[in-house]
Amino acid sequence: MNVLVCDPISAEGIAALRQSEGLNVIVLEKRPTEEELISLVSEVNAIVVRSETKITRNVISAAPVLKVVGRAGVGVDNVDLAAATEAGVIVMNTPSGNTIATAELTCAMMLSIARKIPAADASMKAGQWDRKTFKGTELFGKTLGVVGMGRIGTEVTKRAQAFGMNVITYSPILSASMAKELGVEMVSMDEIYTRSDYITFHVPLTDETRNLVNAKTISKMKHGIRIVNCARGGIIVLEDLIEGLKSGQIGAAALDVYPTEPLPPDSPLRQVPNLVLTPHLGASSKEAQIRVGMEIAESIATYLKSGEIRNAVNLTDWNLDASEYTTIKPYLELGEKIGSMASQLTPMRNEKITITFGGNASQLKTEPIVRSVLYGFLKSNSSGVNYVNVLAKTKTRGLSVISNTSDETRDFKEWIRICVDSIDAKIIIDGTFFGSNMSPRIIRINEYHVEVVPQGVILISQNLDTPGVVAKISALLSKYSVNIANMTLDRDTIGGKAMMVLNLDSVPPEDVLVELKNVSEIKDIRVLVL
Repeated sequence: MNVLVCDPISAEGIAALRQSEGLNVIVLEKRPTEEELISLVSEVNAIVVRSETKITRNVISAAPVLKVVGRAGVGVDNVDLAAATEAGVIVMNTPSGNTIATAELTCAMMLSIARKIPAADASMKAGQWDRKTFKGTELFGKTLGVVGMGRIGTEVTKRAQAFGMNVITYSPILSASMAKELGVEMVSMDEIYTRSDYITFHVPLTDETRNLVNAKTISKMKHGIRIVNCARGGIIVLEDLIEGLKSGQIGAAALDVYPTEPLPPDSPLRQVPNLVLTPHLGASSKEAQIRVGMEIAESIATYLKSGEIRNAVNLTDWNLDASEYTTIKPYLELGEKIGSMASQLTPMRNEKITITFGGNASQLKTEPIVRSVLYGFLKSNSSGVNYVNVLAKTKTRGLSVISNTSDETRDFKEWIRICVDSIDAKIIIDGTFFGSNMSPRIIRINEYHVEVVPQGVILISQNLDTPGVVAKISALLSKYSVNIANMTLDRDTIGGKAMMVLNLDSVPPEDVLVELKNVSEIKDIRVLVL
C-alpha cells in the first residue's frame, strides 16, 4: 500500500513507516499545492501531513483508495473532516506527542511577556542599556485562566502552579473530581474574562471557539490582561487584539498561531508593541517531532495492516488503546456477522434497529460495537460503507438506531441482540461466544434457539415439524454435491413450526433452491453468505 508523506516528519517516523512490511513510502521534498496533490493521490492509501498541507474535498475526491489521513500533531483544521468522513476516510492525529513541547512554549510565552524578554534582548543588541523601560511583573500570585483543560492545558496548569499562580479554567470536558485533583477552579467563560490576569487557550478551532477573543470579550477583561495563544489561529480576532494592545486594555500578548500561515510579511501584527510572535513553534522541539513522527507512523501502519484504529478525530467514539482493542475485537467481529445476517433476512423497508448488550458485554465501550453491527447490516446493499461513515449512511437510509443494555439473566456470560423492525417483518438475532477462544455463535433467530457458527454459507429453512423434512433437505443438497458442515434444529411445539440452520461448504445452485422451495413442508428458505 502507498503512503504519501507531504510535510516533514522525523527521520525516525519515516524509518518506522519504511520498516513496515507491505508499505511503499513516498516522501515529498516540498509542500504540494492542491493541484499537485490531486495529481499524486489516485493510488495512495494513506497521507501524512503536519499543519502545512491542506487535505481538501477535491483532494479526497481524487483519492479513491485513500483509507487514512495522519496528522503528525493535534489540530486538524487543514483537513476537510466532513469530506473525509463522507468518503469513509479515517483522520488520525497524535494528541500526546507534542503535549510537553506546547505546554513549555506556553509557559515561555507567559514569562516573555511578563518580563519583556524579547524587547529587552532587541534593545541590548541595539547597543542600549535600558533597565527602567523593561521593568516586568511576576507570575507568582497571579490568576491564570486556562481555556481548555485537555492534555496541554493540564500540563500548563501544573507548571503555572509551580510558579505560584492561581489557576481557574473553563473546560466542558473536565469533571469536578478531576478539577479537584488538579487543584483548579471550574468557572464560566465570563469569569475567565473578568478574573484572569493571564489567559491561555488550549482548544481546537470549532464554531464555538472561532473568534472567541473579540472586541466584546476583550472589553470584559481586566485592564492590562495578558493573552497567550499557542492553540489555533482563528480563536482571536486579530484586528481587535491589535486595537486592545494599542489602547492598553491588553497589556501584552503572545501568539504562536495565526489564521493564515505563514504570517504575511506585511501583517500589521509585526508592527505592534507588547506583542511576541513566534512562527508556530508549539510542536517544534526535537523530542516532540520524534514522538509525533513515531506515533503517526505506528498508527497508520497498524491501521493499514490490521484495521486497529487509534486517535481517530472523525471516529471519536472509537478511540481505543491496544489493550481495549484486543478486548473488544471479538465483539466487533460478532456484531458485524449479526448485522449481516439480519440484513439478509429482512426486506429493504427497514425502519428501526435496536441493539442490546447483556451480561459482560454491557460493561464494554459499546459504541464501536454498534458501528460494527450497522456496518454488517449496510455493507451488502450500500456502496462505499465502512466504519467511519456508517452512522451517516444509516441516517441517509432513514434508519432509527437505539442502543441499550439489559440485566436479563441468561445462560451466557455475554450476549448481543439485534432487533430489526420493518414495515412488514421483524427479525431478532442473538449472538454470544463459546469457549476460551471466544468463538462466535448465533444462539437465537426470532423465537428459535439455535447454535450457528456465523461464517461462510448458511442455509435457513422454516418448515413444519414433521418427520422426513431433514432427510429431504439433505438428499437434495447431496444431489447437487453441496456438503453440510453443521446442522442445528429447533421447534416451537411438537408437530408445529420448526427452523433448521445449516452451515454449508459451498453456495447451493439455484436449481437446488427451486426444488427445496417445492417441498411442501418448507415454508421459507434462505441462503446467507457471511
